[in-house]
Amino acid sequence: MSFLKHHAKFETNVLLLMVGILVTVIIGGIVEIVPLFTIQETIENVQGIRPYSPLEQAGRDIYVREGCYVCHSQMIRPFRDEVERYGHYSLAAESMYDHPFQWGSKRIGPDLARVGGKYSNDWHVRHLANPRDVVPESIMPGYGFMHRALAYDDVEARMKVLRLVGVPYTEDDIANAKADLAAQAGDANTEALLQRYPKASIGKKDRTTDQVTEMDALVAYLQVLGTMVDFSTMKPEAIR
Repeated sequence: MSFLKHHAKFETNVLLLMVGILVTVIIGGIVEIVPLFTIQETIENVQGIRPYSPLEQAGRDIYVREGCYVCHSQMIRPFRDEVERYGHYSLAAESMYDHPFQWGSKRIGPDLARVGGKYSNDWHVRHLANPRDVVPESIMPGYGFMHRALAYDDVEARMKVLRLVGVPYTEDDIANAKADLAAQAGDANTEALLQRYPKASIGKKDRTTDQVTEMDALVAYLQVLGTMVDFSTMKPEAIR
């Protein structure tokens, strides 16, 4: 009953109510912000994780632009049914260079955390252009317009911005960004590209044109998901 009396004071006194709200917001802010200062300690060190190549990053930007994350999460939870269906549960380190990350709580389509290498480039192109060509029951919209040329004149500027938020692109990475992007989407010499971005999916994806297209970029991004870490040496430990 004493608590109810004090509660009534807060509700009837504007100043006390404002102070109470301010204190609550401050406490909530501290709880959310302080852990961010220990982020380097809370993300495990996993061998193989690297920043996205310029073409993969362009594809990821398109993925976010088109709202693909609304229907497809990239978060395999540590439960038996999740691990058996999709593979090793998602590691925080896999998303350390994602701004924003694509983890989520809702799936209309399948989770894409391990989709890299699961299907061929041609399958992805057909699926994106008209999903029902390969999955008759799909309710996903078609993205045939992505056969258009990819605009990547600003690729260096985008990488510089990402570097500001912690993605470790080097000056060499940025200087070679356009060349690396074109090389990954074509048949050029990719030796230097693969040294910078191991396991990048090489070669033309969209064969409807010789130009580098948005489809090339998006498929390159999809094909790298879940491939950076060698999970063959890691045993999934599902929570019962």
